[in-house]
Amino acid sequence: MRALYLDGRLKAFTVGSSHDITDRQFAVRSAFRLHDDLPQERGSAIRWYWESGGWMLVDRATGHLSQISLPNFDPTYSATSWYRDYISYCGLSEDGKTVYAIVAQVGRRKPILKKSVGEVKDDGKAAYECSTPTWQRQPVRVSFQSQEGQKLTFTVRGHAVDVVDDTAEEEGTE
Repeated sequence: MRALYLDGRLKAFTVGSSHDITDRQFAVRSAFRLHDDLPQERGSAIRWYWESGGWMLVDRATGHLSQISLPNFDPTYSATSWYRDYISYCGLSEDGKTVYAIVAQVGRRKPILKKSVGEVKDDGKAAYECSTPTWQRQPVRVSFQSQEGQKLTFTVRGHAVDVVDDTAEEEGTE
């Protein structure tokens, strides 16, 4: 946990490393303290509990701090990967039953990719447990990999995404 100071004043607490989007803006993950006392424990020392939150956008020039809207982002489940102003992660549906591969762009309300990749089983584990997505530069691509080895790759072109068929590419390069 680190304190985020802007203009000499404490603005927020953060966790993890920041991601520079431009020379003026960076993104950082928020953290907050929760009061963790049970009602019957009143009168004793207050117990606090730290929890990771969503991502914030910080403007270095103005000191403005704003939340980044990330659809289906789950602070405990979603492992994120940044490239330029794009963020990729596996998200959960609001009912917690469906896992999505998501690519979002800072400043856009809707994700540029939201693809269902699996269901959550009755035991609470996702059928598609994905690791941190990986990015490729030329052409701009993002790959989601499941724990079982299933790989989904998408090409990012501006505000659109195309599915990449890995089997066709492998056959063409041999």
